[in-house]
Amino acid sequence: MILDHLENADAYNAMHPLFVQAFAFLRRPDLAQMEAGRYEIDGDRLYAMVFADDGKDRGNDVLEAHRQYIDIQYTISGAECHGWKSTASCTDVKTDYDENVEAILFFDAPAVWVDAPPSHFVVFLQDDAHSPMNGKGRLHKVVVKVKL
Repeated sequence: MILDHLENADAYNAMHPLFVQAFAFLRRPDLAQMEAGRYEIDGDRLYAMVFADDGKDRGNDVLEAHRQYIDIQYTISGAECHGWKSTASCTDVKTDYDENVEAILFFDAPAVWVDAPPSHFVVFLQDDAHSPMNGKGRLHKVVVKVKL
């Protein structure tokens, strides 16, 4: 897992050839005006999902992990807090990996909580089980899905 400010994103471009396009999308001047929904960047290889919803309280978390995509989760507004735990440490499987939803779900409690204030992003790799959309009040965010 990586947490950083968007102004530092170029430091991570070497991690994946699609990161340049992913971070360029997050720098769009109209990003804050985008409505909830899916936005194509490069077909199924790279796309974004915009969310605008009320944050949920900690404690009712389900951790998710992905095998085919890296998540870059960017906070536009609100105060999001991500739950995190290594998939190697997860023991309470809610559902086995489902290719249709591209996720495995766990009932495990997060090992740590990471605040992601506006203009910050979190990168979740395949070994990062995470619980998004935790926070108080309205959260406006973007999840860029980067195909492995």
